[in-house]
Amino acid sequence: MSQQLQITYYYHSGFSVKWEDVLLIFDYWLGEKEELPEDKRITRETLNHFSKVYVFVSHEHPDHLDPVIFTWQDHPGIRYIYAADLPTDPDRPEGVILAPGDKADLSDGLTVTAFDSTDLGVSFLVDVAGTNVFHAGDLNFWHWREESTAAEIELADRDFRNAVEPISHENVDVAFFPTDPRQGMLFDAGANYFMLAVKPKLMIPMHFWMREDIVREYARANRCRQTEILPMTAPGENILVEMDDEGFMTVHLAAEMDLAAPEQDERIDLGGYEGHDPFIETDMPVDMGE
Repeated sequence: MSQQLQITYYYHSGFSVKWEDVLLIFDYWLGEKEELPEDKRITRETLNHFSKVYVFVSHEHPDHLDPVIFTWQDHPGIRYIYAADLPTDPDRPEGVILAPGDKADLSDGLTVTAFDSTDLGVSFLVDVAGTNVFHAGDLNFWHWREESTAAEIELADRDFRNAVEPISHENVDVAFFPTDPRQGMLFDAGANYFMLAVKPKLMIPMHFWMREDIVREYARANRCRQTEILPMTAPGENILVEMDDEGFMTVHLAAEMDLAAPEQDERIDLGGYEGHDPFIETDMPVDMGE
């Protein structure tokens, strides 16, 4: 029997995964200037369609933790899952606290394991009835060529590889992973290493600071036989992921979050993505004001 997950992109590193009447929400953020359009936001009305809601907070950075998520706490089926190093806040709703290596059974068919990060907090691997969904949080090969010394880059590389190594032993079906253009020419070094080491069936770039052109070109240039790369760049955009009994994945387009039974739409074809390489003339960081 096949299983269907509906994935919705909101903004920056914020995604939700709908499975039957369960909703998983990862690192939800409205944006520094609330760039996420009001009609694409998660509301109490949205949550009322689900019997269980799990809100994952990978770390304390403002672009991964929006206080608006705590206005949802009166939903009867909500649970929060926090990184263990999140600062104590008596006003924060109670939740499941996870450090790297910790594992928790959230409900029947739903298990989460925390892995390390190369920044604050953790990354999450959620087993959704046999389909494994990975959200990296701020796990990445963080370095800047114009600022970092060779020794600092070597250390960052070693730390990143050490963090990814235990994840490489897992069967990852869907991965959300940073592709941050502020890093310049090597912005995709972390994502490419992760893709080769972990081999997720589907990788969805995130943390791209509204540079849709960059992630579209990244997907066009780097998709491979083992991993499909799908750029989700429009707030509210969603896809339907279907896994069959033999582990084969099919991805379908969908226009809006379907709060009833999801239907299959046309298949995604990334072959048509074209665009100018923003790094072809320089290896310096992209001007975010462009």
